[in-house]
Amino acid sequence: MAIKKNLTKLEAVMWSIALPGFAQLLTGNLVKGILFVLLEFLVNVNSNFNKGIMYSFLGETEKAMHVLDYQWLMFYPCLYMFAMWDAYRSAMPAEEKITFLPFVFSAYFVTVGLMISPKVKIFGLFPGPVFLPMLFVIPGVITGFLIRKLLLKFYYN
Repeated sequence: MAIKKNLTKLEAVMWSIALPGFAQLLTGNLVKGILFVLLEFLVNVNSNFNKGIMYSFLGETEKAMHVLDYQWLMFYPCLYMFAMWDAYRSAMPAEEKITFLPFVFSAYFVTVGLMISPKVKIFGLFPGPVFLPMLFVIPGVITGFLIRKLLLKFYYN
């Protein structure tokens, strides 16, 4: 028996933050949910992301940089943000327009943050390939919301 639950937008995003695909599984989109979970595990395992997270949280960001496979890890932001947007989209009202922009810009900024992370120091500290991309979510979300607001103001009104 499939579980079909109506999620709020916040619940959908929070379950997707926990693990891409969880929100889809909760709403009964089993194929999509299983696909997102499997893709997340594929990218996570092949990129050694959990090891990188562990070293980063232990303050060993240089070690984190060396254990990660960046070719695999660069798939993660887009997969993560797409699964999050898909969960959000399933819970949002039909009249909301261009809600994908904050998610798209976050994926882009996080990917750029990941690419430049081996070379960036902030106040002499090396945030590494986990914390620097996380920081890049903030300008990504802000940029996406600003562009969305401008487009809604000038195009949809």
